Amino acid sequence: MSEQWVLHVDLDQFIAAVEVLRRPELAGRPVIVGGRGDPTERAVVSTASYEARAYGVGSGMPLRIAARKVPDAVILPVDHEAYLEASEKVMAVLRAQPGTTVQVLGWDEAFVGLETADPEAFARRLQEAVLAETQLHCSVGIGDTLVRAKVATTFGKPAGVFRLTQGNWLEVMGERPTIDLWGVGKAVSRRLATLGITTVAELAAANPDDLVPEFGPKMGPWYAQLGRGDGSRTVDDTPWVARGHSRETTFQRDLTDGAQIEDAVRELAAHVLEDVAAEGRPVVGLTLKVRYVPFTTRTYARKIPETSDPAVVLAEVLGLVSKIEPGNAVRLLGVRAEMAMPEDSRKGHTPTRSGW
Repeated sequence: MSEQWVLHVDLDQFIAAVEVLRRPELAGRPVIVGGRGDPTERAVVSTASYEARAYGVGSGMPLRIAARKVPDAVILPVDHEAYLEASEKVMAVLRAQPGTTVQVLGWDEAFVGLETADPEAFARRLQEAVLAETQLHCSVGIGDTLVRAKVATTFGKPAGVFRLTQGNWLEVMGERPTIDLWGVGKAVSRRLATLGITTVAELAAANPDDLVPEFGPKMGPWYAQLGRGDGSRTVDDTPWVARGHSRETTFQRDLTDGAQIEDAVRELAAHVLEDVAAEGRPVVGLTLKVRYVPFTTRTYARKIPETSDPAVVLAEVLGLVSKIEPGNAVRLLGVRAEMAMPEDSRKGHTPTRSGW
């Protein structure tokens, strides 16, 4: 008997895999992709092949540390256009499957909604189709909610299939730490621990009302729901509309002078304003991201009255510069502008650990 299922398709070591396709001689070697491919510069790892991950290299790690961990690694620069092209081919394969609804989450992952009596068989056919068309391997998580499908994929890697439903959720996830949940990062897991909640089973059993004082009336019950793996069962193919645009720069030399910092923020803001102007929607909020030496990150944010005037937005951004801690050297700056959302945009949000 056919049932509705959610599949989460996640391309294995996507960026590294695309690079190996372009350079077949790299197959089986530790490959690290980040920045301009120069470990003497300040940059972080975008992705690493499984061979490099075996040495403890992971996304977000400073490139120089990754190079130290794997001296014989091949280190390559990031090539956004190549990854976007490969991603579009994969998404086209997913959309070509009959009876599916596809919700793209990023370059390397998407939800696929479908009705079938045998989701495992469908998942394997999907993997074969993606491999035949793109030469890329993917893992597939099967679930009865989006959350369970997303989490299931981690058990299917690499190139496997795994099913998580209400029936086996606690058996598989119950004793795992809360940070293993999609949408729970280090900070939230620490805050849950202060409430005596350290495992998924404990979060699943928590009274949602008890989480409200710590997380608020919206997020408190949501985290309890996440612990049970519950949530939306609907794959939404409504085109995603960006809530905002951001630009950031890591400086090869620390910024210590106030004028240098302001000039850098002005330049970033100019690029963000170009991106916003192309959207044609007014700005309603701003965030300034600052990474101090050695590696402490702070964000300073404010809501602003709806405006499409670049001069007003720039003035508000520069107002945030005054919050930068005097005397602290700066190694990274980022500017983000949040825009008003159109009425017909996708409602709700999808929990992820990324973004700022």
